[in-house]
Order: sequence, then C-alpha cells, then structure tokens
Amino acid sequence: MAKKSKPMVAVVGRPNVGKSTLFNALAGRRISIVQDTPGITRDRIYADVTWLNRTFTLIDTGGIEPESKDIILSQMRAQAQIAIDMADVIIFLVDVQQGLVDADSKVADMLRRSHKPVVLVVNKVDSERKYLADVYEFYNLGIGDPIAVSAANKLGLGDMLDAVLAHFEEYDKEEPEDDRPRIAIVGKPNVGKSSLINKLLGENRLIVSEVAGTTRDAVDAEVRHNGKEYVFIDTAGIRRKNKIKEELERYMIVRAVGAVERADIVVLVIDAVEGVTEQDAKIAGIAHERGKAVIIAVNKWDAVEKDDKTIYRFTDKVRNTLSYMPYAELIFLSALTGQRLNKLFEIVDMVSENHAMRVSTGVLNEIMTEAVALQQPPTDKGRRLKLFYITQVAVKPPTFVIFVNDKELMHFSYTRYIENQIRETFGFRGTPLRFIIRERNEKEK
Repeated sequence: MAKKSKPMVAVVGRPNVGKSTLFNALAGRRISIVQDTPGITRDRIYADVTWLNRTFTLIDTGGIEPESKDIILSQMRAQAQIAIDMADVIIFLVDVQQGLVDADSKVADMLRRSHKPVVLVVNKVDSERKYLADVYEFYNLGIGDPIAVSAANKLGLGDMLDAVLAHFEEYDKEEPEDDRPRIAIVGKPNVGKSSLINKLLGENRLIVSEVAGTTRDAVDAEVRHNGKEYVFIDTAGIRRKNKIKEELERYMIVRAVGAVERADIVVLVIDAVEGVTEQDAKIAGIAHERGKAVIIAVNKWDAVEKDDKTIYRFTDKVRNTLSYMPYAELIFLSALTGQRLNKLFEIVDMVSENHAMRVSTGVLNEIMTEAVALQQPPTDKGRRLKLFYITQVAVKPPTFVIFVNDKELMHFSYTRYIENQIRETFGFRGTPLRFIIRERNEKEK
C-alpha cells in the first residue's frame, strides 16, 4: 500500500502578529531534531505537530521584518505565495489588538483566489469578552469565520486545530493508491536539477502529466524506463521574485520539505565543481529526519579535471560532511552529457527495494543474539543491559523494535552497533533504519 505523506499547514501573517509564538506553541517539545546530526537545520522552519492522532507538518513562513509598509506587503505576498504553493491548509494569522489593516485585506484576496482551504485565526484574544466585537471585524475579510486564540496563553488552539483537521478530509480523498517509486530531485539553486529532470524526460520521452486533483501546484513527471514507471517530483521551479537571500533560503528549505514529504526516495543533486556545501547538508538533513531513502547525485562530473584519486577525494569529502547518513548511495553523473543516467535508474530500483524490505523476526533475533555474543552489552552501576527480542514493525523506512530490560542502558552507540550487524547481513543500502527501544521486565519475557 502506498504510504500517505503528511499534509502541510503553513502560517501566514504580518510581522508581529505572533506567527512564531503560535508556531512554538504548536510545535512545543514535539519538534524532532535528530541527535548526533550535524548539518541539520536548527532554524525551526517546520515541525511535525500531532492533534487527535493526526500528524501534519507545520511551516512557519515568517522570517524577515521589513522596514516600510510597502515592503511589508510585498513580503507578505511572498510568504503567502510560498504557502499557496506548498500547503494543503493555510492558517492566516491576524492581530485583534492592531485590528484589520490594508495589508491583511490584500493578502486575503490572494488567498481567496488560490482556492486553498484557509483557516482565519485572530491572535492575542486573551479575553473573549473584551475583544469579541473586534474579532467580528475580521468577517470583513470574506474568508470565513474568524477563530479567536491567544498563542501566548495557549487559548483556543484546540478549536483552531479542529478547523485545520476538518480540511484534511479533502486531502485524504484525493490520492489514489499508487505504488510507483516517487522520487524527489532536490538541491540548491543552479546545481542542475532542471536539466537532470529534462534529460530523464527527454531520454525516456514520456508525457509530463499534471496529476489531476492534487492540491499542490508541483508538476509530477511520469517517466517510463525499461518498462517500469517512476514518478519524479519536480522542485526545480523556485520563483525568484524576491532577491532577499534569507527568504530564498527559507523558500528553498520549505520547497524541499514539501517535495521530500511526498517522496519515497530523495535524489540530492550536488554541484561537482562547487563541492558539497552547508546548504546541501541542510537539505540532506531533511530527508534523513523524515526517514527517506537517499541517493547523492554529483552532477557536472564531466566539468571536473580528474586524476586517479579525484573520485576518492570527493567521496571522502561528501561522506565527512554528511557523516550522519553513511547509508546514502553516491553516483557521479552529468545531466549535460547524459553520463551514467541509466545507472541512476538502477540505483533507484535497488534503493526502493531496500526502503521497503522486510526481514523475518527469526532471522533478526539470530543476528541480535550473535551480535550480543560478539560484543557484550554495556553495564552501568552493576546493571547489565539485556536484549530480549527484536522485530520489524514498519517499512519506508525499515523500523525495528528492540525489547530490553532497561532503556537507559541502551546507549546510542550500542543501537548503532546492532544496526551495523543488520546492515552487514542485509545491506539496506540507500535507506536509513529506525530503532524503537521498549522496556520489558524479565518476568514478562
């Protein structure tokens, strides 16, 4: 069965209406930052939020505080455009204490025309009695019932989240089952993502189809290669309207999150001439956090002057910068000359298989027993860690539960050791593995 991606919800609003406060109130401590992962973006542009057993990705489109009114409007429009492009539901945040202003109305027009579901949220209502009349003023925007909240005091957030979830029904309906591999081509601007996609399409001459009924504006390209179909998620069309670098970087990350969320496999395109950069590490971090299979495609390899050690030096540099994902597959290619593009499909097939691989419980427990015999589990204050049982509970990515006597004793390094033993037997090239540690006392065993 095809795994559903999480819906995306974006927050749009003028400066100082409380976007970050709302974002932090919803993200709370739930924001998942993978430990021991250098290079993963810490500027909290997105977080996973769970409400009533439903998880969605929340995007904060804010960022720059403009100086003048005109810039405020153009910035808000840029933010709204990010939200319209990316989000399944948009939270439009306004401020009851500043009241309804012109910029709110102009952005409301844009949102209305986008036909995306919008939840209008009036912030800073710390007393309903005091502000009730002022809340009603926002009906004039013509985008539905305003919901009163106070992000700072965490009031009214449940009603707001209920309204957001109500729009997910549309989202759930619209994606039919589809087991074709879904591949997102991501990377910084100008590394050759578009030319890579065009070359893949050109060589395979298949219709580029806009998938009807999807809420998103991305165009998914369907490619047939050796009788097999693939869906490429195109993230190349970043609108370069605003020249502000930070905003572009934020836009790039938001676009990448959106594409990665919908894909099974992420191809990170790196410029061979420029080498691997911090921005590359940020984008790779998103795929890693979200448990996707990863292929690193070093493009423009034809433009690099080489000796017999070039490829090894480059590989070392990539592996060091992206040290938290040693499982990622690496391929050197050229979109310009078409060099090794066929090989890319072979790697996609292999990685796709590994991402969905299941291993029987019997075999896993044999591997674990042998691993424990080879390297004794750690002890702490006289207590020794015991591993009772391991089983695989999910795929995409392969996820395992290990039952132990004491979670505290199961250090990260021992989990990594068990992971390496499993990889030694099954490879799992290209895909991360997830481990959940559960406690069981010895009697239960």
